[in-house]
Parts: sequence; structure tokens; C-alpha cells
Amino acid sequence: MSPSLPDTRASLLLRLPNAEDMAAWDEFVSVYGPAVIRLARNLGMQPADADDLMQEVFTSVSGSISRWLSRQDRGSFRAWLFRIARNASLNFLTRRQHKSLATGQNDILQNAVAPPEQLSAQLDLEYRREVFRWAARKVQADVQETTWQAFWLTQVEGLEIADVAKQLRVNVGSVYIGRSRVMARLREVVQQFEEQQ
Repeated sequence: MSPSLPDTRASLLLRLPNAEDMAAWDEFVSVYGPAVIRLARNLGMQPADADDLMQEVFTSVSGSISRWLSRQDRGSFRAWLFRIARNASLNFLTRRQHKSLATGQNDILQNAVAPPEQLSAQLDLEYRREVFRWAARKVQADVQETTWQAFWLTQVEGLEIADVAKQLRVNVGSVYIGRSRVMARLREVVQQFEEQQ
């Protein structure tokens, strides 16, 4: 079974106003949920709070996606989603600060909130990581295990090519070729995805 495409194309976005289209929402959450969770965790939120924030963000998206889709000047979807995530994060941290003021811990918000540019960059980085993970699953399913391991062990885990060749019981040239093929295929898959955006 091939991995599902992390789809934020218009076809998926047009399905989101239908709250009963669980397949669309499952797909949407699978792409953006991890990014929102990691953003929250990087802001110092506990796992349960990060889950709550994700729910709050997606509830906001659900309630306003129809209005966003109808706007002529709507801009990019990710920028809009970032604003929702940023506002929800600030609201959450402000509420947490008000609670902590009663206990004398008044520096939480100041220490936890990054500048908007940093939050935007963080959300974008998390999105790119999710696209890479999706592309990696797709490419891994299409290549031989040894070829995949040659790529993974050298590029992701940073092992020396000679050590990987020894570990996989292949020659050094095979590691170079396998790694190169996987990298080229990953670039191709990601490029195709981005062109469909």
C-alpha cells in the first residue's frame, strides 16, 4: 500500500468545509497535525497542552475555512493556517500566564513566545519535514531495501560510506549509486508534490 499524499491542494481544501468528510479531515490532520504539535512543544507546552492546541487550531480552521475559500484576496493557505496557529498559541500562552500570575510565575509568556517570523519559519520547517517523511515513505516502498539503507545510513544517520558498504555487504560504488538514486527520486517526488500545490 502506498502512502497517501499529504494533500493541501485545492481539491482537499474544497472538501474541508464539509465537516462530515472524515477522509479529507484525516488527510489534513495527518499533514498539519504533527507540525502544529511540534510548534506547540517548541513553545514549551506539555504533550496534553499541545494536543489541545492542535484541536483548537483545527476547530478554528473548520469554522472559518468556508470564509477563507470565498475571499478573493485570501493569500496562501499555509500563511493563513500559520496565523491561526500563532493566534491560538498566543491565546493559550496568555491564558496560561494569567493562571501562573496567581502562583507567582509571571515570566512564562515572555520566555515561551517566539517572534512571529520565528513561529512562521518553524511551522514552515515542520511542514517541509512532513513532506519529506511522506516522500521518504513513498520512495522507500519503490526501491530495494539495500538501496534504501545505503541512502538512509549515509544521508540521514551520517555513517561513512565505507562502513555502510561493509554493513550492507556491497561495494562502495553500490552505496554511492543507491544513495544517488534515492536522493534523485526524493527530489522528483517532492518537486511533483510542490508543483501540484
